[in-house]
Amino acid sequence: MTTSIFRRLPRAAAAAAVIAATLAPAGARAQAAKPGEAGVMIGPVSGLPIPRFVSLKSAKVYVRQGPTKEHPVAFVYRRAGEPVEITAEYDNWRRIRDSEGAEGWVWHSLLSGRRTALVAPWSKDAALPVHVRAGADARLAARLEPKVLVETRRCDGGWCLVEGDGFDGWIEQNRLWGVYPGERFD
Repeated sequence: MTTSIFRRLPRAAAAAAVIAATLAPAGARAQAAKPGEAGVMIGPVSGLPIPRFVSLKSAKVYVRQGPTKEHPVAFVYRRAGEPVEITAEYDNWRRIRDSEGAEGWVWHSLLSGRRTALVAPWSKDAALPVHVRAGADARLAARLEPKVLVETRRCDGGWCLVEGDGFDGWIEQNRLWGVYPGERFD
């Protein structure tokens, strides 16, 4: 994990959180998603797909070990726009997961439907190509380092149109964390 993005509590605290979540009253556990059209699971509170990608609205987001303010803070995100995946809902709380697999609960209003992504956070490559058009044979528009945060404007199932400070163009969809394989949106 990158310490400039957020701070974690010691492993003992994380283990205690797992135990506390297991022993939490049934009312404080995630509500089960229900099957919707085409086998997509639908969140019981929002009516939106579960899982789904969103982004952090604020530059300081406290992530709790459970879905109440009484649960301790597990860690803090310090980067607005960071993409996260909603994996469960409980009342006004959303369980999220980040690109490194860290999970916790955040208040729904700290999340935005704005689509962002991280460029290949798993990659060791020096820079990844962004093209002026969708296609590996298109002229290069930019090269981006892994973990660069981009705004995701649209995806066609194989390529995504992204933009950021001083660049815009198309990048292969499988090089982004914040969109699903084959996902399409405008």
